[in-house]
Amino acid sequence: MFTSSELASIKNILTPDKNIVIITHYNPDGDAIGSSLGLKHFLRQLGIEAEVIVPNDFPKFLKWMPEAKKIIIADYKRKVAGEAIYNADIIFILDFNASHRSGNLVGPWLEKARATKILIDHHQQPDDFDFVYSDVTVPATSQMIYHFIQALEEEDKVNQDIAECLYTGIMTDTGGFRFRSTSATTHRIVANLIEKGADPAMITSNTWDTNTVSRLHLLALILGRIEVVKDGKVAVLYLKRDELKQYGFQKGDTEGFVNYGLSILGTQVSAFFMEDLYEDFIKISFRSKDHVDVNQFSRNHFNGGGHINAAGGKYFKDLEGTIEDFKEKIEDEDF
Repeated sequence: MFTSSELASIKNILTPDKNIVIITHYNPDGDAIGSSLGLKHFLRQLGIEAEVIVPNDFPKFLKWMPEAKKIIIADYKRKVAGEAIYNADIIFILDFNASHRSGNLVGPWLEKARATKILIDHHQQPDDFDFVYSDVTVPATSQMIYHFIQALEEEDKVNQDIAECLYTGIMTDTGGFRFRSTSATTHRIVANLIEKGADPAMITSNTWDTNTVSRLHLLALILGRIEVVKDGKVAVLYLKRDELKQYGFQKGDTEGFVNYGLSILGTQVSAFFMEDLYEDFIKISFRSKDHVDVNQFSRNHFNGGGHINAAGGKYFKDLEGTIEDFKEKIEDEDF
């Protein structure tokens, strides 16, 4: 958490006359959107308005959240987003640890911005900003937003809108409270959010019970050809660009696919490879169990990073070459 003097400084500058922007990472997920909107609604309870800016569009299954449709998508509204960042007095940087993680468009704007920059994030090795609250032991940035609210002694300001957004972020980033980083504290916060108006059944239904025919076709493809290597410890899944096109892929359709590899008895790592729909690189998602560090593995070999048990990356070979390189590199890992 921020130190007491940092909290005092932040309280001092959080005033209604300030232009405040909240930015999250490229390809926003449930925690990115949940934490950003949760913070926006909290600031409103303090009488302060803020704009949420995301680098690119986010999945439809997250657009039910309160005021999600008011989020500024930089890819679609470049001038509006650029001016908001340029004119900002304060920028909250949520759920990412370095400017370049906000993409080739927003990243340079963020680096040049004259605003006071406040980072709240749970990824490893954060860049230096004016104020930094970084904790890799917390399973979701949305939980960190709740801790921030508590530290400001404003927990009584949490209303239903805040509760729904933060619950969604925590639920999605913990895999439905299944991941190892989920703690007793996480559950206590979730209980508080439910008391404040978050409806678990409604949120789960709106966020996860949203399969489309195209998503199920794609899931059937990868489940039909899962490969297990490294003596049964590593699962490999993949999708080709022409398959994505064939079944009308939309953003969010492959959310959670990588987790199926970990459901296989004996696996310690799951790796999901997908050809980018428009550019010549391979998107990679890694998941692991226990103390197998896919964050460092991704940083070392696949231009990525994340958490110990959940990381992403990208690779600039073709799909076949990427998977072959992965198989060679993972054999050298000791687990």
